[in-house]
Amino acid sequence: MIVKEIMNKEVEKMSPKTTIFEAAQRMKEKEVGYVLAVDKTKLAGIITEEDIIEKVVSEGKDPKATTIEDIMVREVIHIGSDSSLEDAAQIMTEKKIKKLPVVENKNLLGIITAQDMIAAEPKMIEQLGELIIFAKKQKRVAG
Repeated sequence: MIVKEIMNKEVEKMSPKTTIFEAAQRMKEKEVGYVLAVDKTKLAGIITEEDIIEKVVSEGKDPKATTIEDIMVREVIHIGSDSSLEDAAQIMTEKKIKKLPVVENKNLLGIITAQDMIAAEPKMIEQLGELIIFAKKQKRVAG
């Protein structure tokens, strides 16, 4: 199974100039823990709930005066749409991240999360089960 088969194409994206207050409102409204900073179609950065807590709230900054670009991670770890889920899981594990933007030629296509991958597992098990059944049938026909 590859990333584009389960990635979410509906991503929460905002301009880097958006205030943290507006970003937090969007996160709450959409029930997500991130916002991707996008300049036209190019991925510029990412902020998470943890970033807001660590870089704004705990430092006493004004969320209405602080923008996404003030706190965003600019070197965003990402993956290509044709990469395997195993590669995505390895990146997430190694980098200790739960959200992985999907990018091709610097253009944002979607996002894959650890939760998406967990939800896809039953589908992968079902597919492998079908493969095993097919292999057993082939063996009976050949044998």
